[in-house]
This record gives sequence, structure tokens and C-alpha cells, in this order.
Amino acid sequence: MSLTIPFRPSPNFNERPDLARIDILVLHYTGMATAEAAIDLLCSPDSKVSSHYVVDETGGIVRLVDEEKRAWHAGVSSWAGERDINGRSIGIEIANGGHDFGCPPYPDVQMKAVEALCLDILSRHPISPRNVVAHSDIAPERKSDPGERFDWARLARAGVGLWVEPVEIVDGPSLKLGDRGDTVSELQYRLGSYGYGLEVLGVYDTKMEAVVRAFQRHFRPAKVDGVADLSTVATLHRLLERV
Repeated sequence: MSLTIPFRPSPNFNERPDLARIDILVLHYTGMATAEAAIDLLCSPDSKVSSHYVVDETGGIVRLVDEEKRAWHAGVSSWAGERDINGRSIGIEIANGGHDFGCPPYPDVQMKAVEALCLDILSRHPISPRNVVAHSDIAPERKSDPGERFDWARLARAGVGLWVEPVEIVDGPSLKLGDRGDTVSELQYRLGSYGYGLEVLGVYDTKMEAVVRAFQRHFRPAKVDGVADLSTVATLHRLLERV
């Protein structure tokens, strides 16, 4: 049974491309002091941003844009070779101050609501587990939400998204900014094969550093530094075995 969700319409949407299939679910944090402030922004015609849903700090859910419409939440982004992420995705904004407010934890009541909303959406759309993504996954050079405090493991246990237990962090060789060679190329290929927008160039540049940081935020949140250490690489291998 679908959830009953109040509607506060945002003017910031347009039509999805013809024949577009909704197959990506993007989770964001609002990065603002309150949910109401975020909703006001998302409903302002001057902001030119929106999302399909907002989940507030108490677990309340508000719909701003109908799912069949194209909300403006992803910005310049890519995933699995696709660049018009807004055209094929549903966006959920989760009220949380984010990095600008010290990365506060997500309350249990809010996470329960996020779980319920995601499951409700997945019941209607063919979204694969690896296409349940963070804003930082699809725009790693620009965005860091919903951040390393977000409980992706909990969502996966509820049947939303993909998760593997991160490999323990240990001392050892790593790849980092400025490195070059076949090992860098292999890691770029593996990150790209999961979905990250990364070319195989054999150079550990600032874009790759941002992608590794995004991967860590989602799948190895204990240490987010953009350095591909043994734990990061092994966790990626473990994840790809589940795809």
C-alpha cells in the first residue's frame, strides 16, 4: 500500500524526456538549519531547485513534485554512463544540516521514514540496488551529501540499496593524488564499472580523488580522505562481487 503523503507543490519541475524510465533514486541532505527552511527554498520559483520529497527531522514526509515529473535536484551529474540524472531519477531531500553544521546524526524516527519512503518508491519503479545513490556519488566533485553519517547499511538491511561490510583499515600501500600507472587504471575501471563517472586514464587526478572520497563516504565511511588504501580497494572488490 502506498504511503499517504501531503503535497506542497513546487513550481520547479518540467517534463521527463520521452520514454525515460525512472531507474535511479538519489538521496540528499538539505544542508540547512531546518526542514521548513529547505522546503521554502525548494518551493521558491527563484531557486530553480526542487526534489520529489522531503523527509523532516521528526519523520514527516512532504511531496513537492509528482514522481512522473522531472524535479531539479541532481544538477550536473552522471551515473552509469547517464548524464541527465534528473530525467530518470527520483530525489529525496533529508533534513540535516550536513557538513556545514558539523554532520549531525540522522535520528532514528527520520531513518524509519526514509526507509518507508524508499520502499514505497521501489514498489513502483524498477530501480536496481546499485542505482540507489548518494548525491555525492553522482556529483563527487561538487557534493558531499548525504554524508558519511548517513546509515546506508541500515537501508540495505531494509531492502534499499546495496551494501557490503567494509574491509578493515590496515597499514599498507595506497594510491593517491599524483600517482600514475596500471594500478590506477584498474581502479578507475572498477569504479566506473560500478557506476561512477570516471574515465580510465591511468592518472590519479583531482577528479579521481573526489570519486574515491565519494565511494568512501558511501561504502567505507570510517575514513574519508580520497586515498585509495587497501581497505577502500578491497571494499570496492567486495561490492562488485555483489553486483
